[in-house]
Amino acid sequence: MTGTDRSSAEIRPFRIDIPQADLDDLHDRLTRARWSDDLPGTGWERGVPTAYLKELAGHWRTGYDWREHEAALNEHPQYTTDIDGQNVHFLHVRSPEPDATPLLLIHGWPGSVVEFLGLIGPLSDPRSHGGDPAGAFHLVIPSIPGYGFSGPLGEPGWTDGRVELMARLGYERYGVQGGDVGAFIGPMVGRRAPERVIGVHVNALVTFPTGDPSDMAALTEAEKERLALMKRWQADMSGYMQIQGTRPHTVAHGLTDSPIGQLAWIVEKFKDWTDPAAKLPEDAVDRDVLLTNVMVYWLTRTAGSSATTYYERFHDASMWAPKERSTVPTGVAVFTTDIAIRRFAEKTATIVRWSEFDRGGHFAALEAPGLLIEDVRAFFGDLRRSGS
Repeated sequence: MTGTDRSSAEIRPFRIDIPQADLDDLHDRLTRARWSDDLPGTGWERGVPTAYLKELAGHWRTGYDWREHEAALNEHPQYTTDIDGQNVHFLHVRSPEPDATPLLLIHGWPGSVVEFLGLIGPLSDPRSHGGDPAGAFHLVIPSIPGYGFSGPLGEPGWTDGRVELMARLGYERYGVQGGDVGAFIGPMVGRRAPERVIGVHVNALVTFPTGDPSDMAALTEAEKERLALMKRWQADMSGYMQIQGTRPHTVAHGLTDSPIGQLAWIVEKFKDWTDPAAKLPEDAVDRDVLLTNVMVYWLTRTAGSSATTYYERFHDASMWAPKERSTVPTGVAVFTTDIAIRRFAEKTATIVRWSEFDRGGHFAALEAPGLLIEDVRAFFGDLRRSGS
């Protein structure tokens, strides 16, 4: 990785250039991996099965080419800057359409900027991808502070509300799109600068029951299923969050030292959260793309600092305090594993578009990019036509 003085607030060109020694070290660690034994008769319900992980790690060691994917990332202009003393890495892709709408794309955990590579062409240059040039976007795609090439964190206290980039790039009015953690940060950006944010579009949004009996009584069958999924997630699939939110340094030791541990920690989420129609993670997301996402965490040693953002979130009282309803127009895309319920979302956001899809899961930008692209275009297209 190449860059310059982190103390400067200037925008600095950046290019990914991983030393070969780091790749050789990874290959050696994968070759010397020690494997645990599964209990007989068990499967994914207890975590990632050893047989599956061995096969995937074997492909990582002998069939995956980081340099190919590094080159694909480097096809797009990248930069770094300092915000409140923290290094922030981002892609900045200007549309060939001069009147394009600036759009901030925010990934989640365990995601990275890799999630958005398939969206860049269609969103920034729709004329070349069968779309309406009036729906073009100038794209700013940051690595969340503490994640990937923005990491590691340099100090405690980096909460979601401190993230800001667009003003530094000179964008006075812009849109925001985010999923997972990005679905928390995106609305926060809107709340901090409602006069600048045109609209916020989210997927993988988490909504919480209001406690109002009339709201609960009015739930549809589909909404009851989503609420049941949320309860199942809390009871059976949220272990990663409790660990990262309470003891991030402890889990960081294992994930930073063991590529097998890092792979298992992430691939489990691609099994749990992708479209249920996919039997294995690679049935939903290309396995080399999945591995590239894992590589971003491994090569930057940011398993720990990305986990630390959960600790900050857990211990940030303002994150969970009641909030006034945001006036920023908001669009919500709901995919098969999402748990968003509109009547709950409307308590805190001004919902102007609500779309539900019967395919694609939590990682919508990777699983169903066409659906996500069209919904983003439609949401911001409606706002442009209404003069927002």
